[in-house]
Amino acid sequence: MTAASARVPARRRLGIAAWALYDWADSSFNTVIGTFVFSVYFARGIYGDETQGAAVWGYAMAVAGVFIAVGSPVLGAVADRAGPRKPWIATFMVICVATTSLLWFAEPDRAFVALTLVLAVIATTAHALGGVFYNAMLPDVAPPGMAGTVSGWAWGLGYAGGLGALALCLLLLVLPDAPAFGVGTENAANIRATALVTAAWFLVFALPMLLLTRDRPSAALGVRGAVRAGLAQLAGTVAKLRHQPPLLLFLIASAVYRDGLATLFAVGGLFAAGAFGMDFQEILIFAIGLNVTAAGGSWLFAALTDRVGAKRMVLLGLTGLIVFGTAILFVTDWITFLVLALILGLFVGPAQSASRVIMAKLAPPSMMTEMFGLYTMTGKAIAFVGPLGFGLLTDIFDSQRAGLTIILAMWLLGAALLFFVRVPARDAGAEAA
Repeated sequence: MTAASARVPARRRLGIAAWALYDWADSSFNTVIGTFVFSVYFARGIYGDETQGAAVWGYAMAVAGVFIAVGSPVLGAVADRAGPRKPWIATFMVICVATTSLLWFAEPDRAFVALTLVLAVIATTAHALGGVFYNAMLPDVAPPGMAGTVSGWAWGLGYAGGLGALALCLLLLVLPDAPAFGVGTENAANIRATALVTAAWFLVFALPMLLLTRDRPSAALGVRGAVRAGLAQLAGTVAKLRHQPPLLLFLIASAVYRDGLATLFAVGGLFAAGAFGMDFQEILIFAIGLNVTAAGGSWLFAALTDRVGAKRMVLLGLTGLIVFGTAILFVTDWITFLVLALILGLFVGPAQSASRVIMAKLAPPSMMTEMFGLYTMTGKAIAFVGPLGFGLLTDIFDSQRAGLTIILAMWLLGAALLFFVRVPARDAGAEAA
């Protein structure tokens, strides 16, 4: 415990812990549904063609990305006027949990393709929109001088929570010859049941945040008034962004390097499998290792963010990613690759967590949720650039190593743009929280 955290009242520490636990809760969705289990099951089992099924899943996620890009700034503007954030979080969480649970009915047959994709798009959209309001609570939750610490610990818990949910699904449902809960393996029942485990994990571990973390009081406007005022404010904010150069430049810079990170998560397993001949089980273990080091990096550098500053921490993270990412391009030995990749994972969490702190410092307090909505929107607006660049370069040079250079280029460009962003010294924490 740091000296600053020791001075935080016990009741408030409980609220902070409950807020951070939401990261542990909602990470189960991305890990199990989006990355390792259900997306693979869709391509192999439901669509019946891994290559084409993966493409169709990608198109569906692109549709969700459009909804998120359009909806997040609008809803953020509304919530800044309406007051409390937790009702919005709870609403989107319920939608995500319900639609995730319904994936249980997606049997391994092409007749279930449309149902699966509709449910996945709705769940993914709700998951991301709820995150806008959750992130915007950071300045109210974190005590003065501890925004980086709180954000870093929450981000680390997110990695750990995703791994916990994944391990639970694997140990109870995927790996055993006789899966738990008596679900059996007929019609891929054990794989489909991972959706139920994910939904339950999200619901149970999100409840402490909804019950124990303080929220803003209700505004006098009401929902209808908040909608009108919020939409008017959003239009004005977009028009005035050109008069806020640091914020505008940060939104651009962070969109670029965050898309580089997203592309790494999307194609890292493909590169490992193609370059080093890894099978599915080895890829899964490799992914778990990366998430472990990413969580460790988030926790290791959490308190340091408040000491050296969030901007310096992001630049440090991007520098580590660029250095070790470049080294990986030239190695051919499996052990050396594994060591470098795990070290690279240490810098992933700090780059993401400290970015959230920069956003909290740059955004006007009265427009915090709206600004985080724009933050989410800009992150999604160019989400196609990294994967497209990877595919094109891989095709042109017939080499996945060449394809990976797009990721390094995005990290380098994002870092260069961030270097010129002036981050205010004011604290992102709120006394009243």
